[in-house]
Amino acid sequence: MHTASILGVILLATGGALPGQEPLRLPPTLPWSGKSETLIAPANDPWITPAEAAQFRTTPRYAEVRGWLDRLAAASPLIKVQTFGRTGEGREMVYVRASKGGARKPVVLVQGGIHAGEIDGKDAGLMLLRDIALRGKDSLLDKVDLVFVPIYNIDGHEQTSAYNYPHIRGPAEKGRDTNARDIDLNRDYAKLDAPESRAMIGLIRSLDPILYIDCHVSEGFDMQYDVTFTYAGWGTYARHRATADWLQGRFGPAVSGALTGAGHTPIIYPSPIDARYPEKGIRYSPEGPRYSTGYGDFVGIPTVLVENHMLKPYRQRVLGTYVLLEAALKIAASDADRIAAAKARDRASRPAELLTRWQPKAEPIGWIDNFKGVAFDTYRSPASGRDEQRWLGKPITFRMPIIGQEATETARLPRAWWVPPSQTDVIERLRLHGIAFDTIAAPRTLRVDRVRLVDPQVRKASEGRYPITARFVHEPAEQTLAAGSVRVSADQPLGLLAAALLEPESQDSFLAWGFFPEMLSPAPSTDAYILAALGERLLDTDAKVKAAFEAKLKAEPGFAADPDARLAWLYAQAGPGHPYPLRYPILREVD
Repeated sequence: MHTASILGVILLATGGALPGQEPLRLPPTLPWSGKSETLIAPANDPWITPAEAAQFRTTPRYAEVRGWLDRLAAASPLIKVQTFGRTGEGREMVYVRASKGGARKPVVLVQGGIHAGEIDGKDAGLMLLRDIALRGKDSLLDKVDLVFVPIYNIDGHEQTSAYNYPHIRGPAEKGRDTNARDIDLNRDYAKLDAPESRAMIGLIRSLDPILYIDCHVSEGFDMQYDVTFTYAGWGTYARHRATADWLQGRFGPAVSGALTGAGHTPIIYPSPIDARYPEKGIRYSPEGPRYSTGYGDFVGIPTVLVENHMLKPYRQRVLGTYVLLEAALKIAASDADRIAAAKARDRASRPAELLTRWQPKAEPIGWIDNFKGVAFDTYRSPASGRDEQRWLGKPITFRMPIIGQEATETARLPRAWWVPPSQTDVIERLRLHGIAFDTIAAPRTLRVDRVRLVDPQVRKASEGRYPITARFVHEPAEQTLAAGSVRVSADQPLGLLAAALLEPESQDSFLAWGFFPEMLSPAPSTDAYILAALGERLLDTDAKVKAAFEAKLKAEPGFAADPDARLAWLYAQAGPGHPYPLRYPILREVD
């Protein structure tokens, strides 16, 4: 082809975007300048980061990041690059420890790129490490160590495209949100299916940080705020109160002040109820341990979710992240003893219940007066065939409602959970999380609470699994537990995490994630004439079964008209019953 023809094919395939350009026209930017611009290294600085050198148009790949960090470590005794695992495709997972050495100090753990297209944290962290190691900011390490994971989801990071995260304004090409198995690592903290997740939980357990920061970029509506952040349950619905109080009372004001002073416009992350109608409000809600923030809350580690606004230029977002991270190191250092005390209080608490279901409250729990929004109008899109938003780049303010939640279901926690020795996947994950348990060497007979599933539904595939929903019936029973069964006590620092994983009603339980497909297999059967005779005998000799059978026939015409279903139901009532179908294999010790 001629050069002009080749160019035409490229433009057609990319919607008019040449390599290195965004594939679509995003809403107009708001003008911005701030004090944080002085953080950018001059073009002739030998330690300019790759993103700075590219004027924040692009972001470096994994190999370039690794090479730059190795060079920094060779130049400064404050910097050490270490590995802590391998990705699904075999890449080494690395972290940087910035430390002055000496006596063991508390750790601030920061990660970038769990969603690899939301990569602001990586480039901000490289700039901050450079300035700590070589540009006079080493006093940040006087009372704390910084552990920085530049790229968590490395395999996703390397699958770059201009069409990944098209809603985010820069860099030009970005990685993917999921790993090589298409698992979102920020949905995997509880179930630990991905090797990256297992490595990160191991790192968290070894460090036990006083502060954990997870850097993201938002979706949603346009607004004037550029750096937003939040905590588990927006602090309001945290499961552990002491660390949440520190985040809300100390961390939030400290970093907000630093950001404002540097020319940024921060706010607690405004997660929209409906991005098409911003005036409907923003959502505050509980969350489970599948997320970084939820996991930190359940294990008693103050955890921050940074959600930079996606329509702000990459340069502005990276600089805001730098300011936030520097302020975080300062407040963590000054409050190290206070944070340690909050962690200890949370880990000593023994909640009696676990909130498992909730719904939006009918009335707002609060308002943000003069919310800094952006005006929009609508137009009829030939692509969607409906009216779509068109953001105008014009600042406006309005009163924003905050929509909270109310409990619809809670689970009363047992004294302990009993896991059969055959459930090796579950036992392995308990061990990876550091949840304490005891193993019995000989069979033991106990009165337990046994759980039966009612009307289970297999949901569409999600995060590498087929989740299950059901209603549950709790029944007292006497059961002999096999040798090798493990007892997981609720009376332990990680008791709340154990509850989230083992309580059947929990939305982040192993059951909810579909770990026990054997529960859905039908009971073994035999010839119809045998089942009919057995059923007739049961109806003649067991009045309780007969009454339940007749009630079911009356209430369910489809069941009454299905001979095989009738016989299968009767067979399920015979004898001690079958141990697998619709039986949750984990038992609850309540006495």
